[in-house]
Amino acid sequence: MQTLQEKASQWSGVDTADAFAIDDTSLFQKLGLQTFINLSTNFYTRVYDDEEEEWFRSIFSNSKKEEAIQNQYEFFVQRMGGPPLYSQRKGHPALIARHRPFPVTHQAAERWLYHMEKALESTPDIDADSRVKMMNFFRHTAFFLVAGDELKTQKQQLPCKHAASKPAES
Repeated sequence: MQTLQEKASQWSGVDTADAFAIDDTSLFQKLGLQTFINLSTNFYTRVYDDEEEEWFRSIFSNSKKEEAIQNQYEFFVQRMGGPPLYSQRKGHPALIARHRPFPVTHQAAERWLYHMEKALESTPDIDADSRVKMMNFFRHTAFFLVAGDELKTQKQQLPCKHAASKPAES
């Protein structure tokens, strides 16, 4: 049975070493807090303005844009070598659990990645090397979440071990 990381590598086309190359240097030190804020702002502006894919925009309809931006940039800062802003405010990131209420499908991952790639391209303070490292991490992580979502779906379909049929009572 494949691990979630193995599925993420297979589906994303990004091997684990490339996905976690973000750990080789502190992108936070290199890019700074404002760059991460700008990236998340660019990303969520694209998401909330997405006229082509209403189904994708609707995933975020119960979220406030400002809160989504803050959650994302704080997670990115923390994951990419900065202070633990996200954990200090919200606890452990627990990405699969936090994304459980949302339909994290292959199609949703691709749309998320489309917007993130455009956001990376439109954030001028992110150099080409950092952009590649970040996109590899994002692509692998997006499909890690898809694998986690599929695991959730499989568990829902498995009968509980206590659900064995009981003899009918007379």
